[in-house]
Parts: sequence; structure tokens; C-alpha cells
Amino acid sequence: MKAKDKKIVFVALSGGVDSSVAALLLKKQGYYVVGVFMRCWRDESPDASVGASCMEKDAEDARKVAEKLEIPFYVWDFEKEYKKRVVDYMVNGYKKGITPNPDVMCNKEIKFGLFLEKALKMGADYVATGHYVRLYSVVNVQNVVDVVNEKQLQQAKRSNKRSDTALQLFEAKDKNKDQSYFLWTLTQKQLQHCLFPIGDYLKSEVRKIAKKADLLTAEKKDSQGICFLGKVTLDDFLGKYIPKKKGDIINISGEKIGEHKGAYFYTIGQRRGLGIGGRPIKLGESRPKGTGGAPYYVVEKDVKKNIIKVAEGKSEALYKKEIELSDVNFINPIIHNSKFIIPVLARVRYRQPLIKAKLVISNQELVNRKNKKSLVTSYYLLFTEPIKFIAPGQSAVFYSSKGEMLGGGVIK
Repeated sequence: MKAKDKKIVFVALSGGVDSSVAALLLKKQGYYVVGVFMRCWRDESPDASVGASCMEKDAEDARKVAEKLEIPFYVWDFEKEYKKRVVDYMVNGYKKGITPNPDVMCNKEIKFGLFLEKALKMGADYVATGHYVRLYSVVNVQNVVDVVNEKQLQQAKRSNKRSDTALQLFEAKDKNKDQSYFLWTLTQKQLQHCLFPIGDYLKSEVRKIAKKADLLTAEKKDSQGICFLGKVTLDDFLGKYIPKKKGDIINISGEKIGEHKGAYFYTIGQRRGLGIGGRPIKLGESRPKGTGGAPYYVVEKDVKKNIIKVAEGKSEALYKKEIELSDVNFINPIIHNSKFIIPVLARVRYRQPLIKAKLVISNQELVNRKNKKSLVTSYYLLFTEPIKFIAPGQSAVFYSSKGEMLGGGVIK
């Protein structure tokens, strides 16, 4: 299947320019490259035909890129698994009243779960994607949090013996395209088999490389929003699984100031779709009670009582200075074992500017009825200043001052 001295890498070809250039770069570096398009979601309903058409177009573009690069090409069907592990996860999250992140789950369960597992079974040494993130190997590291300076970062090379090294994920060179936020669930075991070829390039440079190589994806627009929705709105998609039910919108004083279509459909910090506040009053029209000129945002929701609470944009109720995390993962376990209070830079939303914070690791010994002891570890992020619009279910990701992504967790 390959030349004797070549490492095999399976590249997840999405039909976009980033994964196309990832495959091109790896081939130039001497890898034996195999292209794979993952068929993940097919919504059979009539109003989803546009999304289905886009998926078929992406698959065809991926095939043409593989043909241009003269590499083998496969289409792998993960539709059933994707429905169960990503789509159902998202729908169930909204039913619980939280705001899940399907892109994080897709990376964890599909791209670096099923795709990685199947590729390795077929003889791959590595898998690669078009993610904007940088991966480096550091040998014999005692304190990986602050070990890397800019000079070391540029000189770092991937080791052929990755099992002997600590692997570190860093923000991409292109800060506007950095996707490390969505990769916080990755483990050392997974990273041993991962390559991220475009992390050291700007998006503009990636397009120039694609254009020079005459790849048909060179000018193709980036996909926007949740990958499997296509042009279907999130509300319409969720409406297929969650029935709409009118409920009250109340302000922070508890006064009813409007009605909503169902508490499940809203998220903390949401402004659009409330139908209250922020609109000018016409001549002779009286303003509804409690609806001032300033815009309102969702500050709290109760799915059991079907109530949405809102506050004006400057209200203290929209801010938090401390959050608790669940399902915490550290990219490098040395960090977890090093300290109980770690100075970090954190973000609680994609593309949010990094904010100074302290990651607090709290261990508590509990004794059950049978007098058996167990150690329970809790994780908290304490921000240096209050942060706006923190939504339970979303990801909080933390970094070192050198740009290394240390890990992340789910906001409780």
C-alpha cells in the first residue's frame, strides 16, 4: 500500500481549502497520504435538501482534490454514529436547559474518535485535519506550563518517537482562525497519532498555496455555523425534536414583560428573537411595561417552569466572576499534577479574547455510609474581572501565557 520508508497519514478531506492544503503539504513532506471524506449527517426532511446538497458537493470536491493530488480516496459512512454521539447529544443538552457544543463533541467522538480508530486499523501511522492549531513535542519536560519561549517554539520539531515525549497544543499562527478551543478534549494517546499541517500558516497563505497548486477549493468559502445544519436554522432544527411551548419572559425583578416560544430554544446571552426591548417607540405608541430602550439579554432560564429571565445589557446579573467545570481534561497530565492553583488565560466562547484567570483544583475526601473513603476533585475558574454571558454546557478552555492550550472543561 505504501513505499517501504514512508509513514502513512489519513487526511480528513472535508471538501474545503484547509484540509486540501493539509493533504498537499503532507504529500510534499514525504508522507504516503490517503484522503477520506466522512459522511456524517443526512437529514431526510424536505426542508433540509439544501444541506444535503451541500454535503454531496463537499464530497465531490474532496474526491477531485484527491484526484488532483494523486492520492487514494475513501468515503466513510459515520451517519448512525454521528446521529447518536453528536446530534442526540446536542438535542438532549437543550432539553436539559444547557447550551451544548456539538463541534467539540464532533472532534472528540468522530474526527479523533471513530476516524482515528478506523485509520489506525487500516495501517495509518497518523491522521491529519485542516484545523488551525499547532502541535509540538517536548522531550524530558518537568514543567510544561512555561517551558516554551518564542525561540524554542519556532525550533520545536516533531519527534519520530512520540511516545517518549510530552505533546503540547498551541494556538495557531493565525489567531483569527485558531481552532484550539474545539480540541480541548484530546488526550496524549490521541495526539501521538495526530498531525496539524496548516497551524503555522495564515489563512491567506493557505489560499495562496491552494491557488498555486491549482486546487479547485482555493477560493471556496468557509462553512459557517454548526456543521450539520446547512441553511436550516437552529430553532427549526430543534423544533423537530422539541415541541414549542409558550412561556413567560420576566425581568430580574420578576415582572412579566413578554412571552417566548419555549425555554429550551434560548441560551444565556441571547438577544435576538425575544421580541422585547431595544426597539424605538412610534409616535403615539406606549412602551410595554418593563421594556426600556436598552436591549435585553437572556440571563437565566428554567426549562421545568418554562420561564426565561432577561436583563438589560449593563446589568450585573449578566456577569460572573467564578464558574465550576465538569469533565475537565488536561492535554498534558504533568500540568494537573503540578499545582492546585494555576494562573491561566481562559475563554468561555469561541473567538472570545483570552482573559486572565486562576484555575483552582480542589480535592475533597468523602466518606460514604459503608465508611469507604473517596477523593472528589472539583475545578473552578476564577476570573480577575467579571465575565459576561457565561452559558452552562459550553466549553471553558484555558491556556498558558505562552499560548499553550492546557485543557478545558464544560461549564456547570
